[in-house]
Amino acid sequence: MPQKAREDFSDCRDTRQVHRSALSDPRFRRYYPASWFSSLGAWLLRFLLGWSAWDLTQSATWVGLVGALMLAPALFLSPWFGILSDRVNPRQGLLLSMLLHSFIALTGAVTSATGTYERIALVCLATLLGMATSLHSPMRLALVPLLVPREALPSAVGYSAMSFNIARMIGPALGAALVARISVTAAWVMAAMMFMVSFWRLSRLGVERPSEADTPTSYRTQLIAGFRYLLQRADLRLLLALTALNGLLGRTVIELLPALSGQFLRGGSAELATLVAVAGLGSVLGGLLVSRQTANAERLFMLVCIAIALAALHLLSLQWFEGMVGLAVWVACLSVATTVAGTGAQTLIQLSAEGAYRGRVMSVWTMLAMGVPALGAALLGAGVDQFGFTGVLPVAGLLGLCLVGVSHAKRATVLSGAKP
Repeated sequence: MPQKAREDFSDCRDTRQVHRSALSDPRFRRYYPASWFSSLGAWLLRFLLGWSAWDLTQSATWVGLVGALMLAPALFLSPWFGILSDRVNPRQGLLLSMLLHSFIALTGAVTSATGTYERIALVCLATLLGMATSLHSPMRLALVPLLVPREALPSAVGYSAMSFNIARMIGPALGAALVARISVTAAWVMAAMMFMVSFWRLSRLGVERPSEADTPTSYRTQLIAGFRYLLQRADLRLLLALTALNGLLGRTVIELLPALSGQFLRGGSAELATLVAVAGLGSVLGGLLVSRQTANAERLFMLVCIAIALAALHLLSLQWFEGMVGLAVWVACLSVATTVAGTGAQTLIQLSAEGAYRGRVMSVWTMLAMGVPALGAALLGAGVDQFGFTGVLPVAGLLGLCLVGVSHAKRATVLSGAKP
């Protein structure tokens, strides 16, 4: 209904205007170190898989394929794991995720040590990581709102984004150092140790599942109910569309950093680690900006739209940046914009979705935030091999500007009370 759509989008504005730090809640403080270690391990794994994809093949198409495999399972698995996160204690799902990530890291260590790490192992490990991430993300997104009051949710999302993206700087740098000074096997083992530490921290975290999550209905019934809920929420559909657009413009390029480093810098693991690190620095700044926001829906929405527009414009400027320093600045700026857009959209969805449906809604967010860049990386990687980055990115930027304009007009339609 028109009036309902208007209320849905703006119902989080009235009582949550005061900034509150998530770190003031002891439960979040106990959880936060676990998120640091899991993020460090995840970025170390992603670095090893991305670097080895370029090192083994020297092909942007292969880099894009590996990037897609690390993300694409979210398209199929996230909705089901989202339902699971609405039915069980999400802490248990995170514990299982840490075990799966540890298995991937240990498998990488064994294959590297025995000299059997080839393209088949690369594809299998990238696919397994995509499956593990599909489990991890909905559980993490469902857990955070259980740890803090609603007025502290923007802070919690922002701090989580900061830890994730600081790990994006530290993880690849650590991986590059281990590869250069010790061995690739040592880097895989280090990743496994980080996941084990995170498992230990999570096992000591007490979280009670809300009573509304206890439901006797089947998975299929809950899946249908979740999609029906989204069909009734024009505001959530709009935010999910912006999430997909942001993933297409920014995250897709980040997934191709191994190819970007190889084509522009002719570098190895150290150059790639530097670009991934500055991307992490940009994301830290973006997450910090969002963490300082209040729960004002209209202000957050405008921030998301501006950030996506800036990211689209930034894609047009790659040819103006040369050398290691110039490319690092370009990557950092793109990362700031895409993090603000992605984290802002996630915050708005967390604030707007009803608790009984939050896990399923956030699983769709995960599906788009990870699945769209997966498809984009595969397609863009093939295009880059044919036309180069400077031939492909301007087209993506112009398309993005057009789509963000349409999304902004759609927002006006929702807020005016008309049907989308």
